[in-house]
Amino acid sequence: MNTQEFVAYLQATSDMANQMAHLEQIPSRPAEFGALDTPMDPRLLACLQAHKLWPLYRHQADAMNAAVRGENVFIATPAASGKSLGYYLPVLDSMLRDPNATALYLSPTKALEQDQKRHITELFCPDIIHRNEFDTFDGDTPGFDRATIRREARFILSNPDMLHMSILPNHQQWRRYLANLRYIVIDEAHLYRGIFGSHLALLLRRLRRICARYGARPQFILASATLSNPKDFAIALTGVDFTIIDTNGSPYGGKDFIFWNPPLTDPAKSQRRSASAEATVLFADLIARGIRSLAFARTRRLAEVIYVHARERLSKIAPEKTGRIKSYRAGYLPEDRRKIERELFGGLLDGAVATSALELGIDIGSLDATVLTGYPGSVASAWQQAGRSGRRQQRSLSILVARNDPLDQYFMRHPEFFFGRSNEAALLNPDNRYIASGHILCAAWEMPLSMRDEVYFGTGYIERLTELLNQGLLKERRGHYYLTADISYPARELSIRGTSGKEYTVFDGGTGALLEVLDSATAFFQLFPGAIYLHQGESYIVRALDTDSRIARVEATEDTYYTEVKDITELSVKKVLRSSFVRGVPVYLGEVEVTVTVVGFKRKAQFTEEVLGEEPLSLPPQRFETIALWFEIPERLAHQVANPSIERDFAGGLHAMEHAAIGILPLYALCDRNDIGGLSTPLHPDTDAATIFIYDAHAGGVGISEKGYEMMIQMWEATLKVIEECPCESGCPACIQSPKCGNNNEPLDKAAAQDLLRGLLGMTSVRDQL
Repeated sequence: MNTQEFVAYLQATSDMANQMAHLEQIPSRPAEFGALDTPMDPRLLACLQAHKLWPLYRHQADAMNAAVRGENVFIATPAASGKSLGYYLPVLDSMLRDPNATALYLSPTKALEQDQKRHITELFCPDIIHRNEFDTFDGDTPGFDRATIRREARFILSNPDMLHMSILPNHQQWRRYLANLRYIVIDEAHLYRGIFGSHLALLLRRLRRICARYGARPQFILASATLSNPKDFAIALTGVDFTIIDTNGSPYGGKDFIFWNPPLTDPAKSQRRSASAEATVLFADLIARGIRSLAFARTRRLAEVIYVHARERLSKIAPEKTGRIKSYRAGYLPEDRRKIERELFGGLLDGAVATSALELGIDIGSLDATVLTGYPGSVASAWQQAGRSGRRQQRSLSILVARNDPLDQYFMRHPEFFFGRSNEAALLNPDNRYIASGHILCAAWEMPLSMRDEVYFGTGYIERLTELLNQGLLKERRGHYYLTADISYPARELSIRGTSGKEYTVFDGGTGALLEVLDSATAFFQLFPGAIYLHQGESYIVRALDTDSRIARVEATEDTYYTEVKDITELSVKKVLRSSFVRGVPVYLGEVEVTVTVVGFKRKAQFTEEVLGEEPLSLPPQRFETIALWFEIPERLAHQVANPSIERDFAGGLHAMEHAAIGILPLYALCDRNDIGGLSTPLHPDTDAATIFIYDAHAGGVGISEKGYEMMIQMWEATLKVIEECPCESGCPACIQSPKCGNNNEPLDKAAAQDLLRGLLGMTSVRDQL
């Protein structure tokens, strides 16, 4: 059975056809080739012809032409479009023409580094580049190999962590390599958003600064999924101008893309069958019918659950297939993951259940179908996952199985929003002072600072420099700025995965093994005493949390409950940055201070959600300054909704509206719900009005609130649709309930939220409905 026959089978099966909320039939597309303005080295051309990679697709040729002209290039085309040749060719052509030229490839994962190394070996070694001239350089590289790589390698495959911790602080040892650096390649660039992206932006400015010391001015080549703001994003990430290549010339076999909504089990509460149960059935049925498939799950544990249940189903409907599927996730040993990749690529497996670890461009051969267990958080990631099937120009199938949350259900009812729009904007903020100050200290360790370094670190540099001088962390001498004597190797103290720089270490109390390192911003929400903590799909209970040493000790547990934190959030306005009236409603953007105090937690049974117990906690409050948007509810509208005669809970309406708006904001900004926080109150002391605040959940902000401020009307409209179109009676996880609510989703009033939103949008007033 092929994928089109499988779609017909679903449509013909009555109980399954009802779950098909939408079928998008994406047509096939022929290849569009391009021409080079300047011939490449004949040896490289012969290599491409030998591997049947010639002629070049249009975007590959355009990228090569722009790079040869000396421009920085951003290749923003869909998955499986051949972006890698767009950066391989300029890099290797420059190396053939200049025997000293070097290049750096940065990847978000070690697995992708290894995959690129394999591709270079298969395509270009030894005819174009010798084996000793390229290698990976990461935390897994043996110590005895590192000196050889520094001495001989010309094309290094690494990651931001190694650039931060090893290469830049020891740049004198890399002088040969950095002095000849021609290209910096950043793969899967769309993943460098938010806090991690802001850190990389500052890392790249440090790298440009050190390269300039050695006389090098490398070009950038970025490869990414399509974005709505590629040029602005690339400039923010690197600090230099870019040429955007976003016309895809690769051929496409076409795709049937199904939006699948699990059936309602309790219409009054809008409860549905779980997305994982539906994905399990679909994945197993695809495998049973000979359709090579990949199922994506959002968590490691969920990947294992789907895998186990799919094997059980296959044992009944196609027992010969049970051994031909595997699970794949980041917690496995590298050699085990490589083995699964090889088995998928070689056709020894018919399918796998994976986390987003396989979303990236790792080549696992030709697959026919992908099953997405829940919306992965962004349109860009959804297309990346869907693009893992149909990578050999044949028609393919993708199925997005909806979870019962606002975004998933919004897409089930409005598929045109997914298929008819560009991807989200990727946001980052290299001017975030909580991040920038640490990188400026690292830059001072690498080479004394001066006022001229503002060209790298931007307009906030002088202010950060002054703050560090006043704090006694820098000292000035003859126009240059040096670290004080008591600071050594500042990169070791700066985590590029968070904002605080203070990390909590998690140890297994039974074995003493180090499990994980968490940023302090999330530690109190995951590592409080009594918490059930998940690591690589395994459950641990937190036995102790030492806030002085920042060490948590956990023990493995077989308990089948999970824990849900209770917290109190307070917010004060520090400074208004922008303000406007939207439909007559006062809307603001500004700096705020947020204080979050964890006061207790609940133990809840898995699956049934039954509350098994509640415990108080006494933990110190967490304070941070960030950026927020907020809007005041007009007094007349507030009085209308609070009118006792219509039996609305005004505070519950504000709270419900806040939840739904937070859930919908990721439609416009490439972020996760956990990147956003909120507060609603019938009377806030700083505004003297009923107010809803939505803020960046990271100190200093990363641009999410700014995006929401700019799209306030669209956000209100989408939030109203989510609430109005949900079939539940009084609120559910698909509309106004939040999985991260510190008040345990109390109070909430769905009808009051609708009244408030309709009033804000100037629609029929509450009074007219009486």
